[in-house]
Amino acid sequence: MAQITVRPVSSEGDRQQFLEVPQWVYRDDPNWVPPLKASIAAQLSPQDNPFLSYGEFQGFLAFNDQGRAIGRVVAAVNQRLIEREGRRVGLFGYFECIEDVAAGQQLLEAALSWLGDRQIEVVRGPINLSTHNNCLFLVEGFDRPPMMMMPYNPPYYPQWLEEMGWLKAKDAYAYDFPMEPLSDKFEKAYRIALKSGITFRPIRTKGEGFDEDVRSLYQLFTQAFANNWSSTPRTEADFLEEAQQLKSLVDPDIFPIAEDNGEMVGFFMGLPDYNIALKHVNGTLNVWGLLKFLWYRRQIKQARMITLCALPEYRRQMVPLALVYLTMKGGEKRGYQRAELSWIWEDNHPSRRITEASGGVIAQTYRVYEKEL
Repeated sequence: MAQITVRPVSSEGDRQQFLEVPQWVYRDDPNWVPPLKASIAAQLSPQDNPFLSYGEFQGFLAFNDQGRAIGRVVAAVNQRLIEREGRRVGLFGYFECIEDVAAGQQLLEAALSWLGDRQIEVVRGPINLSTHNNCLFLVEGFDRPPMMMMPYNPPYYPQWLEEMGWLKAKDAYAYDFPMEPLSDKFEKAYRIALKSGITFRPIRTKGEGFDEDVRSLYQLFTQAFANNWSSTPRTEADFLEEAQQLKSLVDPDIFPIAEDNGEMVGFFMGLPDYNIALKHVNGTLNVWGLLKFLWYRRQIKQARMITLCALPEYRRQMVPLALVYLTMKGGEKRGYQRAELSWIWEDNHPSRRITEASGGVIAQTYRVYEKEL
């Protein structure tokens, strides 16, 4: 049996090896889309990292007897989450490992030990520091590549956790949307919303208009999702920074906004599936990678619908259904051939009802696990 060594990430060299582990894990998987290494490095930077103002984390690497990094994991303590839930919840995330159960087990044991030293009572994951980053293990639907900003993993990850005594905490679903005309009730809902005084427009993508829309999105998002499970609100600065990174990727035709007397009351956030292009850049947007990205983005004919949001008091005015109607009309105009709404927690019944009424069908299932310490 090969000797496995697990040790903390402590140097710049370790951090570089941490970023390279997925290349080894997925080298023969045609469905994998390499994440941008710069994005992962920024999330885990030991300097100027906003997470470190309210939490701490530690990465670990597993090495084989040739000194190659074959697995990785990050253990994290998010004090905001602890304060919100009233119990000492810890997290693990960024987990990747070749198909070596001993290496996977030792990595998770290292994470649990680190969290146990900090008096953590229950560990939850995979969650990459927070649910605003990547989280969840794919457990059903391994037959196709993931859409933009969605997780993907080998089938043996959830199998390992279950064999090690981890339990399901909660499932989430990705829905396929048929790119076909909606039933008449959606257009009727749009007309009802208009008659009640609601106005609709695309998100603005330039200048001060974009900045104003993003601030309104932040306020609405924070209000609507204040009680989201295992989540804590982002700061406005974090939200604005992420929005700036996505600014050039926005397609206004699939990002409608609902307003009442000029105040934002709902939105449906869709983005083209840039994984189609990112698959070809190998996780690095250098000059050559950027050229390939720009070339392959012309082939994007599918979109990920990320968040449908409307204040509860505007549901009677049919705002959610109207936003779905406008988004699907915009997608048809842009020539998208496939759409996915992802992800929705299994117990988010209002969103699931709207999605299924729109023709959405569950295509993939994802899971967060828990383990008591």
